Amino acid sequence: MHMQLSDRQQEIIDEFEFYDSWMDKYQYLIDLGKELEPLDEAEKNEKNLVSGCQSQVWMIVSGHSANVEVRANSDAAIVSGLIALVIRLYSNASAEEIVKTEPEFVKAIGLSQHLSPTRANGLASMLQRLKADAAALLTNS
Repeated sequence: MHMQLSDRQQEIIDEFEFYDSWMDKYQYLIDLGKELEPLDEAEKNEKNLVSGCQSQVWMIVSGHSANVEVRANSDAAIVSGLIALVIRLYSNASAEEIVKTEPEFVKAIGLSQHLSPTRANGLASMLQRLKADAAALLTNS
């Protein structure tokens, strides 16, 4: 049985509580982003581009309603870190869990106050796209 999404969220929140300053938290985000699995150049196409992000974000949602795989990447360091957190929370979850689960970690770790509006919008666009793709998998299952 895979880890519940609430447990995954809590893990992320606990990790960020370990860092005192926002400089350290940003550095951690950037490091997480560096560990993202790179996408093939061919996957960095118009179809996979998430609209509404100032930086370029490509997202590929695949699998089936019981187990959704999420892969994504960005050309921006902090955004890549945000993507890493989104993937960690939602990848290999069911489409239903993805649609139902709000990314509470964003607020819990204080990201909502510390992200620039453009990054916050990008994160929102990413999540919107992910939930829409998951919902589509549910419809087609």
